[in-house]
Amino acid sequence: MSFPFSADRIAGLCRSGQLSPLEVVNETLRRIERLEPRIEAFLHVDSRGARARARKLEGAGSAGKDGLLYGVPVAVKDNICVKGMPQTCASRILDGYQPPYDAFVVERIEAQGGIVVGKTNMDEFGMGSSTEHSAVKKSFNPWGRKLIPGGSSGGSAAAVAARVVPLALGSDTGGSIRQPAAMCGAVGFKPTYGTVSRFGLTAFASSLDQIGPMAADVRGAALLFEAIRGHDPRDSTSLSLPAGDDLSRLPDDLDGLRIGVPAQYMDDRIDAGITGLIRGSLGELEEMGASIREIDMPLTGHAIAVYYLVATAEASSNLARYDGVRFGPRREGDDVEASYAATRNQGFGAEVKRRIMLGTFALSAGYHEDWYMKALKVRRMIRDEFRRAFREVDLIAGPVSPLPAFEVDERIADPLAMYLTDSLTVPASLAGLPAVSLPCGLLEGRKPVGLQVIGPALKDGLVLQAARAFEKNRKGGALIPPLADALDER
Repeated sequence: MSFPFSADRIAGLCRSGQLSPLEVVNETLRRIERLEPRIEAFLHVDSRGARARARKLEGAGSAGKDGLLYGVPVAVKDNICVKGMPQTCASRILDGYQPPYDAFVVERIEAQGGIVVGKTNMDEFGMGSSTEHSAVKKSFNPWGRKLIPGGSSGGSAAAVAARVVPLALGSDTGGSIRQPAAMCGAVGFKPTYGTVSRFGLTAFASSLDQIGPMAADVRGAALLFEAIRGHDPRDSTSLSLPAGDDLSRLPDDLDGLRIGVPAQYMDDRIDAGITGLIRGSLGELEEMGASIREIDMPLTGHAIAVYYLVATAEASSNLARYDGVRFGPRREGDDVEASYAATRNQGFGAEVKRRIMLGTFALSAGYHEDWYMKALKVRRMIRDEFRRAFREVDLIAGPVSPLPAFEVDERIADPLAMYLTDSLTVPASLAGLPAVSLPCGLLEGRKPVGLQVIGPALKDGLVLQAARAFEKNRKGGALIPPLADALDER
């Protein structure tokens, strides 16, 4: 039997006794050892701890076998707390830090029988779109080492797309789950804001940050979302909602579903090859029973400006806590102020400093009303625009990114060009809406492209249902990078 990669199949085989959790973990660690030199997705691999958790699951016998993730390995982005593992957020300012507690999502994964195997690379504090802003190392796209994997959850996306782990957690502030998933050929899902607790997530922009799943297929993403969603009183933004649909069993029906395509998502800013693949995907959705109609969302063009005011303002506040007193190494100075300045100057990378300065400026006296408060008003208008659109359609679809994965170092010196790669993902983030990235084809040079599906707030199940139907019926089949084909060779 070839080793399965889908999370639901691994869990099923472990429950039936055809595989053991320890066998699964050992195979996962073999895959990490084999491919990590190629993709450099991990910052920490907890081999001993993963094996110990697998043995503990086996020792419990039938107890716990009904867990959604029984025996399934999960990688976790390095801004999510896992007790006993280092947490750097890919920043020098957190060197040596280990959280004394688990994040809510990690608690839920382990309660459902999942096994955390390690922490993945990211742009420092989630600030970037290519994982080139990690202070530790660069990660690479499984489709080609010259290509970036997207960001900021690039390590998680690369590990899943390369078939190293079946599931991973990322965090999405302005597109950091969906964009790397699209560029690597994985499934990435950003849930409705508040459906997954942020307790244990290192804050970047608190009104935008959202943890979500990355997987090789939609069923795996739905399974992980089902495991981690739910109310948490430790997070004041956590929603208290009824259980809702069983997302581990998704129907495939799209009959009568109305899907809107904003004209602004398909204009000449978008790479022509991407537009062609998206139009083909929309045609496939139509063949499955959905009706496709063009809609107008003119405020989309203002979303990037709004995002980079709101997110940087919140970041400047959230990152003020990193002063060398409570976390990480401290740099000495002539007085306390000089020590703080030296610690932050040496601890933060260039992109983090840039965003802190932008946010501090937006909040400063004389500019607060003109910049930050105006951005909040336009953010409300963007939310209202989505509400109006969802009176006409059930879902919104279009590209994830205006361009495919680009080469390492190609855009690192041009921050504005880098920011614009998120222009199609930030609108749903500003509105707090559920959105998924689905592989929909390859461009020349073996560059994956993602189809984005956005739903109304709390319609996460509908988004995943449409995604599952598209995936199941897509004519091109799954996107598997060539390096993953060699994993079963012994």
